Amino acid sequence: MSGGNLYRTPPSWRDHPRNRVVTSRPMTVDLRSDTVTRPTAAMWDAMRAAPLGDDVLGDEPSVQAFESAVAHRLGKDAGLFTPSGTMANQLAIRGACEPGDEIIAHRESHIIHYETGAPAALSGCMIAPLDGPGGVFEPDAVHRAIRHRDIHAPRSKFLSIENSHNRGGGAIWTVGGFAAVAAAGREHGLHVHVDGARLFNAAVAGGYDAKVFASHADTLSVCFSKGLGAPVGSVLVGPREFIERCRRFRKMFGGGMRQSGLLAAAGLYALEHHVERLAEDHANATRLASGLDRLDGIEVEPVAGGVRTNIVFFRVADRLGGAPAFAERLREHGIAMIALDPDRIRAVTHLDVTSEQIDRAIAVVCDVVDH
Repeated sequence: MSGGNLYRTPPSWRDHPRNRVVTSRPMTVDLRSDTVTRPTAAMWDAMRAAPLGDDVLGDEPSVQAFESAVAHRLGKDAGLFTPSGTMANQLAIRGACEPGDEIIAHRESHIIHYETGAPAALSGCMIAPLDGPGGVFEPDAVHRAIRHRDIHAPRSKFLSIENSHNRGGGAIWTVGGFAAVAAAGREHGLHVHVDGARLFNAAVAGGYDAKVFASHADTLSVCFSKGLGAPVGSVLVGPREFIERCRRFRKMFGGGMRQSGLLAAAGLYALEHHVERLAEDHANATRLASGLDRLDGIEVEPVAGGVRTNIVFFRVADRLGGAPAFAERLREHGIAMIALDPDRIRAVTHLDVTSEQIDRAIAVVCDVVDH
């Protein structure tokens, strides 16, 4: 299952000793998520060296430096460090919406499937779900979703897109496609938000500047504990007045942190050193998809738009016992993936996984299929 020009990659970012991951876990190929990554030795050094203060009291220098760096990188006025991407998304919703407002988003969005009903619980908002391949939709879908100004209807207020799109298999938006959808939203007075948990994956794979993409959004959230490899945290960026409003809601939601510069330093290190290397994860995901697609009983889902990032979805034939049972059999052989649906498994590549481990994962899947 290995070898051949198909699987050749250039010298790896991880070959430098400073980029090696500090680990105490037994060796396994953990493809459950890119959230399982651990700090590299160099990231630990950055965390230990970070000057600290108290962020809630407003004097955390490492947090302030991190927030400013992310905002500058994306061309926005200000940033707000949050414990999670969920909180960053929910702060954007709470900052822009009132109870009874409606959010327009793709029906497979993270804010619908993986944020525990927070738009309703925390902001009192409804969601109007849209369709589209890989989580991407057209301006006409936005126009059709807008509510008429009527006493009987909720108020259309917030437009959310996800880039890259998790349940869409890591599919990405083009700059032009997003610009058109954002313009449609603004035509109706919508706040335009990007759930950019994997925004830099999208930018690297799509070959565009994240700042150019961000220029069409009012606010964006970016997660640093996924492909960028920091242990904790996301940043919400946008207009300064809006971000300060969200800072109050962050405290209300329980997200105010104290000596959080330890975590911010990890995020800043990731921003400065781990963005370009995301291409390695994308190559490994392509390697994995190509290997799995050769196996009888495994059907790798194509990516809408044809650009693969670091996520691979595949379906297992009924004769293999369903996705949960198949994933458990893989785990018994040291390969960890997640069954997200009865017949559908997700694998995510990241900086803790080498190309050699991808080959091992392909070989184990082959063995499990055959036995």
